[in-house]
Amino acid sequence: MNYTHEVEQMCTVKKGPNHGPAPIPEEGKWVKAYEIKDISAFTHGVGWCAPQQGACKLSLNVKNGIIEEALVETIGCSGMTHSAAMASEILPGKTLLEALNTDLVCDAINTAMRELFLQIVYGRSQSAFSEDGLSVGAGLEDLGKGLRSQVGTMYGTKLKGVRYLEMAEGYVTRMALDADDQVIGYEFVSLGKMTDFIKKGDDPTTAYNKAMGTYGRFADAAKYIDPRKE
Repeated sequence: MNYTHEVEQMCTVKKGPNHGPAPIPEEGKWVKAYEIKDISAFTHGVGWCAPQQGACKLSLNVKNGIIEEALVETIGCSGMTHSAAMASEILPGKTLLEALNTDLVCDAINTAMRELFLQIVYGRSQSAFSEDGLSVGAGLEDLGKGLRSQVGTMYGTKLKGVRYLEMAEGYVTRMALDADDQVIGYEFVSLGKMTDFIKKGDDPTTAYNKAMGTYGRFADAAKYIDPRKE
C-alpha cells in the first residue's frame, strides 16, 4: 500500500466500535453481507435500452452468490430476443459480481442486471422473508403451465377508441360491444394451449377451437369486431 507524505506524517487516531454492515433480510434470515458469497435471493427487475425501444424483465435465483437460475423476458425489440438467448446461457453459474460486469449484449438486459443487483444486495428481494428462499425452478412457475410470458397489448385512438390485441389469456380474436359500442368482453385463443394440442396430435382447426375462451359478457354483445381489422 502506498501512502502520500501527508498521510505518513499524521498521528494515529484509534477506531471506535465497528459493528460491520447492517444486516439485510435473506431467505428468512438476517445476514451481515461481507462478500458476494453471502448473498442469496430470488427476485425480478426490469431494464430498458438507451432509446427506450424495448424492455427486459429479468428474474434471478441466487444461492451463495452464484446465479443458479435466470429467466429473461423481453418485449418491443426483435434484436433483444436474440440477446436474451445469449444472456440466459451466460448468466447461470456466474457470481453476482461477474454478471454485473459481463456484457449481456443488450442495454435493456444490462440495465435489468444492474437493477436486480441493487435489489439483492440491499435485501429487497422477493424471497427476503421466505425461509430457505425459493427452489431453483421457481422462475418457470411465473410463466404458468404454458411456459409463456404474460403479455398485454392494447391500442387506442381518440377517433376510433380502444383495441384489445393481446391479453394475459392469449391472442384476442374478437371484442364484444354493447348497444352503445362500449367494450363488454372479448374472445381469445391461448396460443400456448393451441400449440400443445397440435403437438399431441390434434389438427390445427380442432386445436384452435379447443384453445378458445371468452371473458366478460361476451355472449350478451350487440356486435362483435375483429380488433385488427375493424
